[in-house]
Order: sequence, then structure tokens, then C-alpha cells
Amino acid sequence: MGQHAGYQNEIYLQGLADQVPIFTTDATRVEDIAREAMAPGPFGYVAGSAGSGDTARANRDAFAKWRIVPRMLSNATARDTSVTVLGTELPAPVLLAPVGVQSIVHPDGELATARAAAALGVPMVLSTAASHSLEEVAAANGTGPRWFQLYWPNEPEVCASLLDRAKKAGYTTLVVTLDTWTLAWRPTDLDQSYLPFLRAVGVANAFTDPAFLAGLEKSPEEDQAMAVLRWVGLFTGTDKSWDQLPFLREHWDGPIVLKGIQHSADARRAVDAGMDGIVVSNHGGRQVDGAIASLDALPEIVAAVGDRIEVLFDSGIRTGADVLKALALGAKAVLLGRPYVYGLALGGEAGVRHAVRSLLADFDLTLGLSGHRSPDELTPSALRYLP
Repeated sequence: MGQHAGYQNEIYLQGLADQVPIFTTDATRVEDIAREAMAPGPFGYVAGSAGSGDTARANRDAFAKWRIVPRMLSNATARDTSVTVLGTELPAPVLLAPVGVQSIVHPDGELATARAAAALGVPMVLSTAASHSLEEVAAANGTGPRWFQLYWPNEPEVCASLLDRAKKAGYTTLVVTLDTWTLAWRPTDLDQSYLPFLRAVGVANAFTDPAFLAGLEKSPEEDQAMAVLRWVGLFTGTDKSWDQLPFLREHWDGPIVLKGIQHSADARRAVDAGMDGIVVSNHGGRQVDGAIASLDALPEIVAAVGDRIEVLFDSGIRTGADVLKALALGAKAVLLGRPYVYGLALGGEAGVRHAVRSLLADFDLTLGLSGHRSPDELTPSALRYLP
């Protein structure tokens, strides 16, 4: 049996004591369950997309066009799902994507996610826009693997300070999100006039940063409105350029990953700039309405740079089959987003663990039943494209 498939047996055996999972094991249903449990503002913030939602739908539709072709008698009883990505050992090719303001769905927010991730050995990618400081999250994460996601500030001093703090707190890889330098038109949030940052939620890393605080006349506790205003001006509204990447390398001596790559030309520029990895991502459909699905962009990008840079993937991952398809098309690992956040909303730390364990078990079983013993065996030949 594989490393993670045992969760299936655990659930069945708990049934002998009339125990059932804390919520569904079907990741395609958990959003509807979360909708009933969450307040409209937080749910809309997590579930919502840019514009008409066309890109988010395209992400899911793209997975349906690729079909798995199972192979038989492959000696796949024993499986090893572990991989190493940019020096980080993963029990499976899955990381928890950076999702900000997690306290809007559960009071423990990122602290609960950090504890769950550490218990499972799954890397957590902490958002700059977290509800708790990166040091607090690191303490909750303990010896677990963790990466830091940067929303690139408009002041170099603040950027350098955040990177220095992240290094000291044990974050090993820097993930730079490129596609969210300003917010897209998001009707779900706009219709409710809901933006948690204006209520000083999701600003913990800034409000605990000495370089950020140096630009304030009064502390955030004394004048929250001015602190929020400084945060808005610092983290939104200004796009960056390729020639600014050396600044990040100057202040970060670990691997650097660029998140939001959708075009092979940008992937090549990332290689030329000396980056260590990219995440093929459209931010889960939250930034550009009508954009290409991330899975549709993946094969061309892998063909262009897959032999020179680590290619990761996110946007639309829900099931174990989704993970397998992304890996077969060339991704080294995937980032899981909304499903674990719904787990957080429904059950705190235990909810995150259930959501992630369910995905890992599903992937492990799908890997074996399709005739494969490890992620390394997956190639495009495992799939068939049926538009």
C-alpha cells in the first residue's frame, strides 16, 4: 500500500464505532458545504473570482479534457509518492498554497494551517497577507517545512526587512507572486463591499515589521486608519519589472520561485533571470477574467523550460486525479488552495488535516490504480486529450 492510502482504511474502521469524517471526503462538494457554514463576506472572498468567473471555470474544465489511461499488471501495490522540490523533501508532490487573511474563516487562521501542515510533513507557503506574523506561524509550524510568499512591497527597505525576517524564521524558499500587484474586478467582494485589509485583517506581517513601522508617525494601535492607508499604498498599485529581480536575489540566498507564469516567454525570462522555479498559475481565476486555464498553459511551458527550471502548478486542483494529471503534464508538484481553506473553515486544524489527507489518499490510490508506483513514472503517455 502507498504512504497515504491508509487514510481510507482508517475512515472505514472508524465507521465500526459509528464515526464519520468531520465533513465530506469529496473535494468537489466541500465548497457547497462551506458556503452554508461561512459568513457571506469571508466565503465570497475565498470562493470568488475575477469578473464573470470564466477563468476559474476554465481551470476546472481543462482537467476534464485530459483523461487518465490506466495500465494493468504494473506491480503498483507498493508506492512511494515522495519527491524533493528545490531542496525540500515532500511526502507527496503537494504544497499548501499561500492564502491570505485566513482568520476570516477561522480564528486560528494560519496558525491552525501551520500545525496541520507540520503534522503531515507538507510544506506550507505562508502569504505576506497573513493574519498572524511570520514568526508566530513559524512557531506553530515547528520543525515543519515552510516557504514564504512575497507580495512585493513598493519600498525596498520594507521588502528587505520582510525577507530578512523570513530567513531568520526558517522559511527556506521564496515564492514571489507576480500577478496580484493590484486587485482585479471581483464582483463577489464588490457587491458586499468586503475587503478585509481595510479592517486591518491580513496585515500582521506589515504591522510587526520595523521598516514598515518606521514610516508611521503613530503605531497601528494608536492610529489604525493611517497604518492601513500606508499598507494599501505599499502593497498595491505598482507593477514591477524584470530588471528588479536582482534585488530579490541580493536579499535572499535560498531558492526563488516566480508565481503567476502563464506564457512560455515569461518562463524563459525567469530562467534567464536566474530564478530557481516557477508556478504556472492564474491565481485560481481571481485576477484576469477570460484568461487561459493554467493546465492548458502547462505543457507548452514545460516544453520550453522544464529541463532548466523547477515547474510547479496551481489553479484548479481539487482531486487526486487532478494532481496526477498536472504531474503527467510535467509539473514537479502542485499547490493546493481553496479546498484546505474550506477545511479550515469547517474544522480548524482538524479540518485542514482532513482536507489534505483526503487529497493525498486520493492521489496515492489513483496513482496505483492507474498503474504507477511513483510520481517519477508519470508522463504525458498516462493521459489522453479529449476536447
